[in-house]
Amino acid sequence: MRTSSYPAETPGQSAADRAYRLTKELVLSGELPGGHLFSETEIAGRLGLSRTPVREAFVRLQAEELLTLVPKRGAIVAPVPPGEAEDVLDAREAVETAAVRRLLRTPERVPAAVDRLRDALEVQRGYAEAGDIDAFAEADELFHRTLVAAGGNALLIRFYTGLADRQRRMNVAALGPVPDLIPVVLRQHDELVAIIESGDQSAFTTALRAHLDGTHRR
Repeated sequence: MRTSSYPAETPGQSAADRAYRLTKELVLSGELPGGHLFSETEIAGRLGLSRTPVREAFVRLQAEELLTLVPKRGAIVAPVPPGEAEDVLDAREAVETAAVRRLLRTPERVPAAVDRLRDALEVQRGYAEAGDIDAFAEADELFHRTLVAAGGNALLIRFYTGLADRQRRMNVAALGPVPDLIPVVLRQHDELVAIIESGDQSAFTTALRAHLDGTHRR
């Protein structure tokens, strides 16, 4: 896991935005696990802020279903709801398969898409070599989002982007306890790219399902 839990500060960023970004990073990275109770004072202390902007950040994160506010005590990290992981996997399989099917209908676009996927895969490899599971999990989501973007369907891209936070939490939960999965994931990503390059839609559908099953449905 990355030792820096402080997202890079953006010039002109408000105190509430800083508190929001830090708290969200702690949740998505798994540093604050599901069911964990923590206070506004803890976050305020990390950032040198008053509790007021932290409270605003907590309200935003509750609206995103990442926190549950507890009056006079702080907030509890919302566990992943039962059944949500399976819903996310079904949605991912449908969207990624549709994206590749559309991409392969225009073979002239495939080489550029393959190049972008290989670039994303190299980023993942770098994090794997560094032993940074959280960054690897984030890069995993980026690899699959790059795959969806290659399909060129703006509606599917927007929908898929909305799954990013859930995907990252699932990736951390799946890979953190079993780091031996990381080289398997890399190999399977390599295979997915090679299949796209070959133009075999049926093989991609089969390989994607095996990849999702092996990572998340063990």
